[in-house]
Amino acid sequence: MKLNRIKTVLVEKDVSQTDLAKEIGKSFSTVNAYCCNRQQPSLEQLYHIAKFLSVNIKDLLVDNIQEK
Repeated sequence: MKLNRIKTVLVEKDVSQTDLAKEIGKSFSTVNAYCCNRQQPSLEQLYHIAKFLSVNIKDLLVDNIQEK
């Protein structure tokens, strides 16, 4: 199940996972786990990622609400 859109936003912003890892002080492996939805960042990390990418924090989250 996808919970975040970090990988998509990185592509849209033309930012590498390596650049993001350096900015937030995490390893490439951790950022890759975020991008592949194997691990989820804390709210604090999510805020830092959104700020670095100049997006609203909601833009990093998947909207799982389905209309009936």
